[in-house]
Amino acid sequence: MQLHWHRRDLRLADNRGLAAATETGKAAGVFIFDPTVLEHGASPRMAFMLDALDSLRTAYRERDSDLLIAHGNPTEVLPEIAADLGADGVTWCRDYTGLARKRDAAVRQALDDVDIERTAVQDAVHHEPGEITTNDGDPYKVFTYFSKKWHDREKLAPAEPPTSGELAAVESGDVAETRESIPTLSELEFEEPAATILEASTAAARERLEAFCADDIYQYDDRRDYPADECTSGLSVHLKYGTIGIREVYDATDRAHADAGSESARESVFEFQDQLAWREFYTQVLWDRPDAVTENYKSYENDIEWREDPEALQAWKDGKTGYPIVDAGMRQLREEAFMHNRVRMLVAAFLTKDLLIDWREGYDWFREKLVDHDTANDNGGWQWAASTGTDAQPYFRVFNPMTQGERYDADAEYIKEYVPELRDADPEIIHEWHEASLTQRRSAAPEYPDPIVDHSERREEAITMFERARGDK
Repeated sequence: MQLHWHRRDLRLADNRGLAAATETGKAAGVFIFDPTVLEHGASPRMAFMLDALDSLRTAYRERDSDLLIAHGNPTEVLPEIAADLGADGVTWCRDYTGLARKRDAAVRQALDDVDIERTAVQDAVHHEPGEITTNDGDPYKVFTYFSKKWHDREKLAPAEPPTSGELAAVESGDVAETRESIPTLSELEFEEPAATILEASTAAARERLEAFCADDIYQYDDRRDYPADECTSGLSVHLKYGTIGIREVYDATDRAHADAGSESARESVFEFQDQLAWREFYTQVLWDRPDAVTENYKSYENDIEWREDPEALQAWKDGKTGYPIVDAGMRQLREEAFMHNRVRMLVAAFLTKDLLIDWREGYDWFREKLVDHDTANDNGGWQWAASTGTDAQPYFRVFNPMTQGERYDADAEYIKEYVPELRDADPEIIHEWHEASLTQRRSAAPEYPDPIVDHSERREEAITMFERARGDK
């Protein structure tokens, strides 16, 4: 038999690693709570993961098997479980972060030391780092060129889920190093999240995918940037933890493309698929430059002179900057452990270009609060907004948060949903808050704060700051 080690693939369907395990006989599944990985966790993500594990265990049990649960260093735990089961080998789905690569190298060596075969399988992405390169074999640094090849490459079909006959009749707790129950958040030393966390299961992911492909995907190109419309898939967290397979998602969008009734509808489907390509672009960026998690991807002649401003940073975290669209996004993050993608760009640009605060402060806050935090995607997004990443926003293009709010939330629906102090205010005064007089502000929304910075002044300061870093001045 084979032992499949689940990590970020918390599902049975379209799981290429698990499918590989069942090719030569019965398979058993195991999940290990690795203390080193848990050090990088946060309560919203841990709550979702535990719910996903409970759903995965139910799926195993429905097939007369069980999801084995263990805690400890995988280099020690995996060989013992495999030996106790008499497993011929161990499979897992590849992960691409620096932490995952270091862990997996150690596990490979540990299994080699006891003569247990191991197989790492491509699963989380359509095209792994190193598959899509320039003609010289180098990783792409510009998304457009990467994207063209990504779309042109054939995509694998979804893998079939295992049948009851392909899974081993095991029970967690009866196998060495395993325990009967999935631990609670408190047992893992995490607090209950303040935000409401989405249901974590393959069924929930499929429900979202089906609803999206039936309607919103055909307006995606036109409406995805308008946060009040909620014209996005909501699948980011499911892809993060693998409660649904990327091939199943792509297959559904391909069918939607075939069913599209107009060229604009087909273009919208393509635009959504392009977002899947962005996900894999940032994966290969991080694979090539694992140091980019903590270091600027771009090198500068001089250090960027980020400000140390704890009060402004806290106002940003609390959604009390006096810039309505920014505050709405930050409050949505606290309430839902999620934020609309367009607004993520705006709040990141505001922190780095208006408050002149290091992007790493924002990245760390997102890592703590986002349920769908993904190292590659979030790091890529933050460095894009900060003009420090590959193929990033040019340093001299600075989002105007008021113009952006008026453009993408004209009636202030999104703003009013998350900023109750502004619910009785006219959209016009909301979008002109930075220019309104103190009397106008107090009359319209006496509890809402004044802008903590002047955007026009900070824009000029940001450009000058980057020119100094570049050596232009």
